[in-house]
Amino acid sequence: MQKTLQQEVTLSGIGLHTGREVKLTMKPAKENTGFVFVRTDLEGHPQVEADVNYVTATERGTTLEKLGVKITTCEHLLAALVGCDIDNALLEMDASEPPILDGSSKYFVEAIESVGVVEQNIAREYLVIKEVLTYSDPATGSEITIIPSDTYEVTTMVDFGTKVLGTQNATLKHISEFKDEISSARTFSFLHELEMLLDHGLIKGGDISNAIVYVDKDLTPETTEKLKKAFGKDEVSIRPNGILDNLTLNYPNEAARHKLLDVIGDLALAGVKIKGKVIANKPGHYVNTQFAKKLNRQWKIQKKKNVPDFDLTKEPVFDINGIMKLMPHRPPFLLIDKILELSDSHVVGLKNVTMNEPFFVGHFPKEPVMPGVLQVEALAQTGGILVLASVPDPENYSTYFIKIDKVKFKRKVVPGDTLIFKIELIEPIRRGIVHMQGYGYVGDSIAVEAELMAQVAKNKVE
Repeated sequence: MQKTLQQEVTLSGIGLHTGREVKLTMKPAKENTGFVFVRTDLEGHPQVEADVNYVTATERGTTLEKLGVKITTCEHLLAALVGCDIDNALLEMDASEPPILDGSSKYFVEAIESVGVVEQNIAREYLVIKEVLTYSDPATGSEITIIPSDTYEVTTMVDFGTKVLGTQNATLKHISEFKDEISSARTFSFLHELEMLLDHGLIKGGDISNAIVYVDKDLTPETTEKLKKAFGKDEVSIRPNGILDNLTLNYPNEAARHKLLDVIGDLALAGVKIKGKVIANKPGHYVNTQFAKKLNRQWKIQKKKNVPDFDLTKEPVFDINGIMKLMPHRPPFLLIDKILELSDSHVVGLKNVTMNEPFFVGHFPKEPVMPGVLQVEALAQTGGILVLASVPDPENYSTYFIKIDKVKFKRKVVPGDTLIFKIELIEPIRRGIVHMQGYGYVGDSIAVEAELMAQVAKNKVE
C-alpha cells in the first residue's frame, strides 16, 4: 500500500547555494499525491511537483521550475523520502532551496522517523522493469542501465581520475538499507571546484561540516585565506587522507555512497516506485535526470497499456473445482477456468479460449470471435468470486447485474487467446451492492473493460 508521514515535521537550516535561512515542513498527503513542493514565501503558495519534466538545471544540484517558481538542490530530500519508503508528502518551504544540514539525507530521515510513517488505503503502483534500459552521455562517459529485478537495487561506480580520490563503488541491495548504509553519506567537492564556486559567489551556505572537500591541488596561502573566510575558521589544513580538516569520513567510500544517494533522489523524479536494478557508472545530476525522463516515459507507456504483471505459472487460488464450489454457474455458461489472485479488494481470473467453445458454433464459425457480451459476463463472474469468497456459505448466494457502464472492446478475442480478468472494488461493499472496475487482457493489451454494479442476494430456499 502507499505510505505517507503520520504527522508533519519541521526542520530549519541554510541552503547550500543560496545561503538563505529556510524552514522546511514535511506534511502528510493523500493517496496518489506524490512529492509536491509548496513555496510558502510566494503569493498563492504555488506548488511544484517532483516531476522530471520540470527539471531545468543540473549544475551543482537538481533544479525544478514550474511557471517561474524554482526548487533547487532537491535531491537529498527526495532521496530521504524514497529511502523511508514514502509515496506521498507535501514539502512546504519558505525559500527555494531545502536546508543543506550536514550535506547528506541523515537529518531528513531522522525527522521522518520521529513522526512515523503510516500506510494508506490505495495500492502502490510500480514501474516493473522487464527489459534492459540504458542512457549514456558520450561527453562525460557516464552511463546508467537498469535491468529486471524483484526489488529496487542501485550500484554506483565512480572514477574521479585523481590521486586523492580514485575509483570507488557502492551498492544498495534493498531500499530498507538506505538509512544505515547511504543516508549519512555527505556531499563532496574537489578543492578546485570549491574555489571556483566561491570566486563566483555560488556556494553561500557551506561550511566544513556539511561538505567533504578533497584537496586535488596545492593549498596556496591565497586559497587558504579564501577558505578561512568562507568557513569562518581561524585555520584550515589538510588531513592525511587528503580532505580538508575538521571533518571525518563516515565511510572509506563515502563519495560513491553519496553519488548513490543522488541517484535515488534524482530517479524519484520519474514519479513512480521502481522494481529494477540500477547500475550507474560515473553518475551525475544530468545523466540521472535524463535517465529519469526515460523511466517516466516507460511508466506512461505501461500505464497507458495498464497491463499488470501476472504469474501464470504459480498455483491458482481456485481451480475449476474450487470455482464451482463457490458459484452456481456451470458449463457451457461457466466462463472462467482459474482464479490467480484474491484479496479483500481485488480478484484476478483466467479463461483459456478454445475452438471448442459452444458459442463459436454460431458466432462467425468461419471467423470465430468471442462475443463481447460474454467477455463482460466473464468479467462479472470473476467479480462474483470476489464477493462470494467473502461469505461463509457462498452456495446460498448469487450475484445479479444492476448496471453495466463504460464498456469498451479494444481488440478481438479469438481461439488460442488466454484472457486474464482483473476486477477491483471501486468502493467497499455496502448493503449487498458491489461496485467494480473490470479489465480483460490478452497478452500485453486490454481486450475489454467495464464498470460493473451487482447485487448480492441470498437464494430463495425451496
